[in-house]
Amino acid sequence: MRRGIIALTILTLALAGCGNGKLSRIKNTSNGPDEFTVLPTNPLQTPDSYRALPPPTPGGANLVDTNPRADGIIALGGNPAAAVPGGVSGSNAGLVGYAQRHGTDPAIRQELAYEDAEARRRQGRANLFNLGPNDDYNNAYKKQWLDAQSEQQRMQQSGIVTPSAPPAW
Repeated sequence: MRRGIIALTILTLALAGCGNGKLSRIKNTSNGPDEFTVLPTNPLQTPDSYRALPPPTPGGANLVDTNPRADGIIALGGNPAAAVPGGVSGSNAGLVGYAQRHGTDPAIRQELAYEDAEARRRQGRANLFNLGPNDDYNNAYKKQWLDAQSEQQRMQQSGIVTPSAPPAW
């Protein structure tokens, strides 16, 4: 009976170790389609005048493309012009101006992508003997996580009231 239980336990652990861990991986290594890149479009409509149609812009927006951000803003009673990229409302102009007071880097997205790839690459080399599925993102950035409980204690010891403090775990 004991041997049967031990054999079943070993078999179960061996089968669990055969998982490929795809759900805990961030990188997409397949060449197949990505279902999140396919967006439903609005229904086609016949225009009142074909001469009034805007000229086609390759890579630009289409009249039947959905705009979920603007649709959400309209549904919540906001101004759809706030969803225009690069458009800053008058109420936020001061904040944006203050944030840009030292200048901006137009290549910040490429720089951050490079730094992210390097951080994951370095973490992958140091993590050779980890058994089982690993989450690349969590492994690479675990040292940068914020500890909500210690931050709450630090704030309270400084005399700062924290009425919406995170619950203890």
